[in-house]
Amino acid sequence: MSFPIQIPTKLRTAAVVLAASLCLTAAFTAPAQAQATAASASSAAPAAVPAAEASPATAMAPPADHAKKAEALDNPYGIEALWKTSDAIAKVVLILLAIMSIGSWYIMVVKLLEQTKMARQARTAQQKFWAASTVEQGTQSLEARSAYRFIAEAGTDAATNHNGLKRHIPREDWISMNVQNAVDHVQASSQGGLAFLATVGSTSPFVGLFGTVWGIYHALTAIGISGQASIDKVAGPVGEALIMTAIGLAVAIPAVLGYNWLVKRNKAVMDDVRSFSDELNAVIVGAHNSAQARAS
Repeated sequence: MSFPIQIPTKLRTAAVVLAASLCLTAAFTAPAQAQATAASASSAAPAAVPAAEASPATAMAPPADHAKKAEALDNPYGIEALWKTSDAIAKVVLILLAIMSIGSWYIMVVKLLEQTKMARQARTAQQKFWAASTVEQGTQSLEARSAYRFIAEAGTDAATNHNGLKRHIPREDWISMNVQNAVDHVQASSQGGLAFLATVGSTSPFVGLFGTVWGIYHALTAIGISGQASIDKVAGPVGEALIMTAIGLAVAIPAVLGYNWLVKRNKAVMDDVRSFSDELNAVIVGAHNSAQARAS
């Protein structure tokens, strides 16, 4: 018997790439939009100066699009500036949040592929397995490395491998035990990774909050040393620290939503598996009893 629910290597690689792109988009789009709004608001303030007070140098200023490009390149409030000006602890927090985000998106993509594959295997078992004349023929008609074939092989092996000390167990109970063990194996495999999603959803906001507290601490220390508490001195450091909270929420929200969605889908998939195992157990036991009746 082979281990069920295997995703091809190419699909897993594609899932890694997709997870990385999704987590980067979710983690950095919201902070970038907030920074762009703040930058545009600050750049719009000098426009309130009356035209009569404008100097000839102001009239000869470059176009607005060139000014915006220069401001974007030298943005002191961006994530690049946050990374360059942060200390080792803040960088560790950012790296940890990135790992948690990539891991959660990877698990969500892979589990979605696994559940889709098991749903297709359920339809195949419903169409081909129960149309066969014997359990052995029905088992051969199922996909290789299929969860349903794994359960069917466990049942047929239990029916034929009932010797030694196993003879002290009634054959019907022995078959039922092996089928149930196979179902439990499939269920454990289908739940792999969901605990990681739950952990990320519950801890990543606090990881981001720790980065925020650490950044504000350093910002207040720098302000106290410089002795200046004007808005331009406070907005940058504090805003960069708050980016940590935004990144933590961007990591946690998809993980929580994905966990709840995958748990619901996994329950539906396992209901089909249990229904198949119950019917398979009844068929194998009935076939064995019929064979014994004919032999007697």
